[in-house]
Amino acid sequence: MIDTFRHKGLRRKLVAELSEKGISDKNVLAAIEKVPRHYYMDNVFLPRFAYADQAFQIGAGQTISQPYTVAFQSSLLEIKKGDKVLEIGTGSGYQTAVLLELGAKVFSIERQKLLYENAKVLLNELNYKPKLFYGDGYLGLPTFAPFDKALVTAGAPYIPVPLKEQLKIGGVLVIPVGEGDSQTMVTVKKLSEKEYEQKEHGEFRFVPLLEDRAQNR
Repeated sequence: MIDTFRHKGLRRKLVAELSEKGISDKNVLAAIEKVPRHYYMDNVFLPRFAYADQAFQIGAGQTISQPYTVAFQSSLLEIKKGDKVLEIGTGSGYQTAVLLELGAKVFSIERQKLLYENAKVLLNELNYKPKLFYGDGYLGLPTFAPFDKALVTAGAPYIPVPLKEQLKIGGVLVIPVGEGDSQTMVTVKKLSEKEYEQKEHGEFRFVPLLEDRAQNR
């Protein structure tokens, strides 16, 4: 895999664009600039597409998220070095890499077998060491809980209870909620074992989060 001066220049330009759009977290911007997004996309995409602020199809009906969305969600998490982060929806592995560059210890679940296998190979080749799992993200990872932060990278029709329960006290879940063409970005902060604070952060567009809905509410 090659990361040329052109690629790096396009990332700097992307970071400047994200900054103009309101992303102010310097650590997030630095991570976006460091991670070569073109590694996580099909070879048919030219660099100018890889570093456009757009989402693209990556197979299995899923997308690599728009860089602004990745940066926005990452900023809401307020990652501190060493934070234990649960990611629901590994996808291409791009968001996973950004979280790792922010210093997080990432536990990521992917429902699509092809994407899980591809991400596992790619992230290993790039010397990233997340813990990857193939399974139903709505269930979280109770064996590895509690988590400092949790992130959902697909649109959920509701906020799964297990994801809230698996947070530490003071932990934060970032999740796009809603069915249809758009979702509302929501943060859920765990105040105590029974209390949560919920805030909304605008409208976004995500592919749907897949699960066995009936048993997970």
